Amino acid sequence: MKRIILFFLTAAASLIAADDYKGDVKDVRVVRHMDQHPGASLVWEPYIAQWKPKHLVVAYGAGIPGKTDMGSIYASVSTNDGDTWSEAVPVFDHNHWQGAIHFAYANAILFKPSDQEVMWCYAMRCPMNYRHSEDSQLVAAYTADGGRSWTPVELAMHYSGPLIVVAGPIETKVKGKTRYLFPAHRNTLRNDPLGSRDQFVLSSTSLLEWKFEGYIPQPETGDKVFLHEGGIAVGDSPDELKIVMRTANWEEKGALDPPRAFSSISKDGGTTWTAAKQEPELWNARSKGYFSRNADGSHLYVYNDGPAMPAKAGRTSLRYKVQPMGGAWSAEKTFYDAGIKNSY
Repeated sequence: MKRIILFFLTAAASLIAADDYKGDVKDVRVVRHMDQHPGASLVWEPYIAQWKPKHLVVAYGAGIPGKTDMGSIYASVSTNDGDTWSEAVPVFDHNHWQGAIHFAYANAILFKPSDQEVMWCYAMRCPMNYRHSEDSQLVAAYTADGGRSWTPVELAMHYSGPLIVVAGPIETKVKGKTRYLFPAHRNTLRNDPLGSRDQFVLSSTSLLEWKFEGYIPQPETGDKVFLHEGGIAVGDSPDELKIVMRTANWEEKGALDPPRAFSSISKDGGTTWTAAKQEPELWNARSKGYFSRNADGSHLYVYNDGPAMPAKAGRTSLRYKVQPMGGAWSAEKTFYDAGIKNSY
């Protein structure tokens, strides 16, 4: 689990010593401190990926004061399996104007496809005058030297609306051909009374050209749910995809009662999905969760415990559950607990 704890640690790195924690993780390393980014309001949303054995790359954001979650995206490299990390290099720099337009960035996502000798960094881009990144566009850059330098590219987007991305793409096979699925959602209802809150999926065969693939339907009964930040993995059978989503009430004012993640299933490669339903064993109090499938076929869910923010007791530790192939979710275990705010 070394790779996963690096994913979450960066946001809290300046607050604690690396060994001052409880939990089942081992060999915790600090990737970046706030004081290494003078003037930044926060260091947040880290994402880790493997370039090759023992060669890891982390991308993260350094926030702009006065903005909720906007800034520049940086990358750092380790060639000794995460023990030490290089000086960070910019991937997307908010100081660089695009002609007459000034952008900021959020939510770096790294992805190393199995058939390409490059690694991709996707992120969200929004005009600098925005207060937050809820109404962003998808941007990308790639590295061919293991994260030491990055080349931005303009994506061909057939979905042209605002979006928010948090979890990375998943590589799938459809009729023998490789296809990538990218979970995304939109929250235009926050600033537009006629807007929407929808979880959906983009698809691509090239990682450069993306189109809309399918929506996740609302639950068949009960109140509407704000489904967002879903992560996709292979489900209980090889021909099944499952998405597990963060939740909030439709008004975006609090967690569900009870606070639970919701899920949906696709059996046609991600085009159509079942109506979202509650995952009774998976806690989600309007905070981030990580869902994936391990090499042995088991599923992993990592999440923040405690009540929804802004409660002081919320989001101070990371818990996890494991579901063996064909089995039930395990009891709650402590992944990482340092008594600090470590997610949102």
